[in-house]
Amino acid sequence: MSSLALSWLLLAVTLPLLELESTFVPTAQSERKPSGGKPGQQLNQNSEGESVLVSSYVHLEFSNRTRPQKLLNNLTLPAAWASLSPRMLTGLSLTTECRVDHKETKFCSCQPGYQWNATLCSLYPSCRGHRSERDSCECRSFHGPVPGYCQLLPPVPAKLTLNSQLQRHGDTLNLTLLKKEEATNLRWFLKHSEKRQSVFLWPGTNVCQISSEDQVGLSITRMSRHWSGKYTSIFEAQGFRWKLQQVVTLPVEEREVAVLPDKLSVSCATSAGFQLSCCIPLTNLTYTATWSPGQGGQASLHNTSDSQCSVLAVQQCPAANTTYTCAIQSQDLAPLTASVYITIIQDRDTTCPEDFVVVAWNVTKAGFVAQAPCPVNKRGMIKRLCGPDGIWGPVQNSCTEAKILTLCLKAKLLLEGQGKPSKEVPRILSKLQGQVGVASTPSDLQEMLHTVTLLAKVVAETSTELTDSALKDLLTTTDRILDVNISSLWTLAQAQEPSMGSDFLKAVETLVSSLSPQRHPFSFSSSNVFLQSQLLTHTSPPGYQMSFSVGPLRQAQIPWHSLAPLVHNGTNISIASLVLQKLDGRLPSNSTQGLWNTPYTTPGLILVVSITADGQAFTQAEVIMDFEDMNGTLHCVFWDHSVFQGQGGWSDKGCQVHAANASTTRCICQHLTAFSILMSQHVPENPILDLLSQVGIGASILALLMCLAIYRLVWRVVVRNKVAFFRHTTLFNVVICLLIADTCFLGSPFLPGGHHSLLCLVDVFLCHFFYLATFFWMLAQALVLAHQLLFVFHQLSKHLVVSLMVILGYLCPLGLAGITLGLYLPQRKYLREGTCLLNGDGVMLHTFIEPVLAIVVVNGLVLVIAVLKLLRPSLSEGPPVEKRQALLGVLKALLILTPIFGLTWGLGVAFLFDQDSIVSHYIFTILNSLQGVFILVFGCLTDKKVLEALHRRFRGTQSSSSAISLATNETYTSEHCRERSEHASYEERMTD
Repeated sequence: MSSLALSWLLLAVTLPLLELESTFVPTAQSERKPSGGKPGQQLNQNSEGESVLVSSYVHLEFSNRTRPQKLLNNLTLPAAWASLSPRMLTGLSLTTECRVDHKETKFCSCQPGYQWNATLCSLYPSCRGHRSERDSCECRSFHGPVPGYCQLLPPVPAKLTLNSQLQRHGDTLNLTLLKKEEATNLRWFLKHSEKRQSVFLWPGTNVCQISSEDQVGLSITRMSRHWSGKYTSIFEAQGFRWKLQQVVTLPVEEREVAVLPDKLSVSCATSAGFQLSCCIPLTNLTYTATWSPGQGGQASLHNTSDSQCSVLAVQQCPAANTTYTCAIQSQDLAPLTASVYITIIQDRDTTCPEDFVVVAWNVTKAGFVAQAPCPVNKRGMIKRLCGPDGIWGPVQNSCTEAKILTLCLKAKLLLEGQGKPSKEVPRILSKLQGQVGVASTPSDLQEMLHTVTLLAKVVAETSTELTDSALKDLLTTTDRILDVNISSLWTLAQAQEPSMGSDFLKAVETLVSSLSPQRHPFSFSSSNVFLQSQLLTHTSPPGYQMSFSVGPLRQAQIPWHSLAPLVHNGTNISIASLVLQKLDGRLPSNSTQGLWNTPYTTPGLILVVSITADGQAFTQAEVIMDFEDMNGTLHCVFWDHSVFQGQGGWSDKGCQVHAANASTTRCICQHLTAFSILMSQHVPENPILDLLSQVGIGASILALLMCLAIYRLVWRVVVRNKVAFFRHTTLFNVVICLLIADTCFLGSPFLPGGHHSLLCLVDVFLCHFFYLATFFWMLAQALVLAHQLLFVFHQLSKHLVVSLMVILGYLCPLGLAGITLGLYLPQRKYLREGTCLLNGDGVMLHTFIEPVLAIVVVNGLVLVIAVLKLLRPSLSEGPPVEKRQALLGVLKALLILTPIFGLTWGLGVAFLFDQDSIVSHYIFTILNSLQGVFILVFGCLTDKKVLEALHRRFRGTQSSSSAISLATNETYTSEHCRERSEHASYEERMTD
């Protein structure tokens, strides 16, 4: 210290008293205090000849900056004491050294074997100017007279033991403090090898403290690398503060050794070398890494904030495929290995070229997944598949901001037991709000929400009270998370974790209700979050009422009879009203049984009302909420976190709807939680429409069954040529698909709605698939017609055409329905809420109506081509009469069915965008439900050959041996032969 003006020394004087008179008090000291720090202690001798060892202290002051250096080596007795009789002073020892700066501040440090007592240690700051419960009491600063001196330490009154210094992942660490004396104010700390500060340990989810009369135990369950380091037990005994330590190591496991990339293909023609990394987490053990083979490469060390890596730069491309192995070794531990296989790209191999999407991608062999590290300050990996055809696939980005990961890890360790919640929770919330703006991937959003959820659990577990600044940081973070700028991240993140919106809501509820009572009243307002809290006392106006400016919510109130018992008890009551906009759209699409059959939408907000009485949440109270009147049926609901295996769902239990007046709907609930209203979609509740739909679909099913019966009777007669065969094959499959789809649709109201019902999901998937298949088979029919007209002399084999029709008619709609299920089911957007119907909010439009209308347009173009061709056939291209009649049958069916189906689903689009139109509802219902009847009438009963076959069948004039023959060369007998013998039979041959 350059500003020291004086140096003081305090020395211990050792006096063995052989025959000490009761009147003796040492007087040769300029400042004297007996052992133990109590001034003026008088020795009381009750017997003569007793031998006692006592200590007195001498205060030496030096005016210059430096005391004599040889003082410690030549301590001699003062001359004034030499005449004392009997001679009792036998030695001097240095205990305390004090230095004084220009501000008269004294910095007093203890010599080895001495320490400030626990009382002075806790009252005065350390020489660094702060008070710390981890300080060892070896140096204290004083602004006035020095109140004492460093005292001689007695033997250590305890021993710290542990079950094993070398722990394994998942083990339980047991530390035991064996006490020889009474110990008080016991605390535990952990210092990580890569950290400068120790962290306080509290009984979290991984920490357990056990105490008995003679020992204290600390147990750490589920050991991980985050729990390795130096454990310190600090306690007070015999008037001193003691610190005992044990070091715990956790070796790296083989699964933690990461070789990046884990698989690599290299083109020696475009790249002379490559780079491999072998990384392990940071640990307090020393590890060395070696590469094999190491020739042609140079290894170097590279450390990050949480890992240490050995990087091998291979400068010469291997001549053949090579396996590189990284061996990690630590003393007295088994080596750990990890390998990466390097594939050398040959000239004949299919490859993906260099690309620069997101990052730089080198030439990669087909079938390999290229890997690239995340940008600076991010953790994770960027991957991209090189397809078998040498085309790059989409980039898969799993990068997460390193700072967000650090905050989430701190919150996780805080919940487990590391850190003081009262300090760490506000600190993490303050840092988290600044990270929302940099979130760019779904994993960023997930980690942020997870951090808030973990902090809420810590607050609930420890009853931590938040300051107003910490709550403001939370609400600012919530507002930014709900902002539209990151709304696209919600969809992708919820596909991986559907319950994260519900967990986030619960966390915000918990944290808001944890505001310290001294901080009320408190208010906060932003674009997505509004909070108003107040403190109620016995002098407050009766009841609670809060008005809101965010529609459709108008006001919320709690009657006085719900609050009176709490107020009369004299408790401190705080009431908080929180409005969260847009969060209702982020919650899982779940509703309890009473709401299953209710398709609904939410108004875009959630109201959270909480009451805290003396630090305890109070949930039983009547709350009245007024909402603007809206079209449709309203349901007063709350978000129940306990249903659907913890995912949560809307429930109307304990809530009722009342009409306050013509323009206001009132909800009354008998409990406090997160409230909202469910508005039924604008589907006119008209029993006539329901009856028309059921009767129409029933008629369609009967008509389709009649089609199948007709085909059973006349099939062998009507498929006389290839065109007729193709036409009736497509029509038969249309009938089958529509029959199954209508049957599933008719049974859907009898199934429990919602994503939780497997039967409902199967029913909707089958409806979607078979309705799509119906139109794809109509497309196949139109394409066959177009081919027969445009490519008269290019005939395809029957087997090939049927195979192509099956692929188009079944595999294409199956793929589209499967993609829809896989894409929207994880987001819980596959079903319309509360029903067994495909969700009309974009899902039906994009995955059903748009493909159907596209098919209708294609069929319309085919019809135009067909009409032009058949009306003006050229001499060389005109089809034979039989074939022409078959083509006319196909044309006639398409000419009628295509406009009907096109009009039906054109109205379907209008129905989605204008749900209030009654006329469109009736037309759509009639046309959609009677599709089977249209197919029977225009597909079967208007076909002349079908009618003739039925007529002959029922008249019994058809010979049992008669058949229709097709020529083996895929041509047909001339029209003249058919006219000479109309009833002549042809031998049926379907060979190609």
